Amino acid sequence: MHIASHKALLGALIGALMSTTAVAATPTYHVAVLPTFGGTRNQGNSVNDANVVAGVSTKPNSPTRHATAWYGDQIVDLGTLGGVNSSVAWPVKNNHDRIVGISQTTTPEPNGELWSCAPFFAFPSNPTSSGYTCLGFAYSDGAMHALPTLGGNNGYAAGANNRGEIVGWAETPLRDLTCEGALGPSHQVLQFLPVVWRPGEGRGAARTLPLLQGDSSGSAVAINDAGQVVGISGACDQAVGRYTAAHVVLWENGTVTDIGKGTLTTPFWNTAVAINQRGDVVGFAGDPSDPSGNITHAFIWTRAGGLQFLNNAPDDNSTATGINDAGQVSGYFADASGALRGFMWDGSFHDLNDLRAPGDTTFIALADDINNNGVITGRSATIAGVRYAITLTPATP
Repeated sequence: MHIASHKALLGALIGALMSTTAVAATPTYHVAVLPTFGGTRNQGNSVNDANVVAGVSTKPNSPTRHATAWYGDQIVDLGTLGGVNSSVAWPVKNNHDRIVGISQTTTPEPNGELWSCAPFFAFPSNPTSSGYTCLGFAYSDGAMHALPTLGGNNGYAAGANNRGEIVGWAETPLRDLTCEGALGPSHQVLQFLPVVWRPGEGRGAARTLPLLQGDSSGSAVAINDAGQVVGISGACDQAVGRYTAAHVVLWENGTVTDIGKGTLTTPFWNTAVAINQRGDVVGFAGDPSDPSGNITHAFIWTRAGGLQFLNNAPDDNSTATGINDAGQVSGYFADASGALRGFMWDGSFHDLNDLRAPGDTTFIALADDINNNGVITGRSATIAGVRYAITLTPATP
């Protein structure tokens, strides 16, 4: 079935399913395993209020990854921009049949940069994960369209709102002296800036967002319907975080604010991931003992309460990935053995594996997004050699 034919159904579902009421009690969840194309790597990274899941999947006997959407039990390959890999890697939050993400092209990368897309394609061993430029895409009406850069070679689309605005980051033609450069493993050379692509401006315009004073590169990752945008500001570095994520920032009304100022003192891996319609922000902060970013701490920021960490355990290693309008947060953490486990936070920190409905046995390794119906998407632990995209639906009382 053509994706465009789902539009009427999506509109009806949005009206029927959307809910922003406060959560009265911690729910239990029914876990559903989503269909695959027969490959071993599948993951849901975004779920909108029509319960449409988007993420990534692989084909049989192939390490390459394609951006994927799940409409209930129907799985749809969103394709690429000519290259062999693509992905929907962040919560998108658009309810009108628009999905955004990243895709390789067929253009060789002239500077040898790995850019921001390669890490999402590099595991398991994938010889096709680098060597070509990557661009942000917008997918609607059954077609994938490339989004422009700022004159450089690469771009990235991460989030979208219901007004048709898309946010991400894009390279300029300028060489940034704070980039890691050819001496480092990412080979990053060019400056990149946070951008907004707006409807009505065609596909030829990427508007930049301001950085904090003294910073040279940055990224925008999420936008709500009020036009509030969150992201990072820092040095060019690797184009995948680290010292680019020196500061967690909020853009609104033409200004940029460091929302971690005074709380986050480590100058790396401080990253916003999602924002809800109230302007609450979640993400993760770097640990001062670990510049590699293997240890991070999930946080929430609200205008009233400032920034607070979600898990105060002394061995916390967690990442917050999504937030809905009721303030429920999804994410994942590493347990004492190093195994990943999905969590939900509603004022208290819950291992989602402890909230499965009776009879549900699928192990929840990642919880990557949560919508206003309380539905969570992510992925399972490996089951007979396969990692499945999953949804968690609150059980009816």
